[in-house]
Amino acid sequence: MKKWLFIFLGSLTFALGTIGIFLPFLPTTVFYLLTGFFWLRSSDKLYQKFVQSDSYQKYVQDALVNKNITTKGMIRMFVMIFIIFLIPGLLVDNLVMRITLSVVYIAHVIGLTWYLKGKGKAVNRTPELGDADD
Repeated sequence: MKKWLFIFLGSLTFALGTIGIFLPFLPTTVFYLLTGFFWLRSSDKLYQKFVQSDSYQKYVQDALVNKNITTKGMIRMFVMIFIIFLIPGLLVDNLVMRITLSVVYIAHVIGLTWYLKGKGKAVNRTPELGDADD
């Protein structure tokens, strides 16, 4: 029962993520990460097919794992996050919520910029025999 529920939820999040490629208010990467989570725990065949797909490679592997995102891509991401945070900020007249949304947005901008651009890619160096570090 749990396996079929996870397959269904993975399929649902995959569909939403794919629609998010064309609709900017749906976060493709988040839905694709959820798809990977659900399919990893339910079907190895679906999971392997998913992680080898071009969409996964573009929106998850390159952007988040390899940290290969352009400045234009980051600006687009931050604008979409801003729009998503702006909607409840405009609809609900609550100062505390607006301040909280602003703080969370600023934390996203700082954290994602630091993660994606600030930290250099780690070089996996294995010491050779005779290195001075031995």
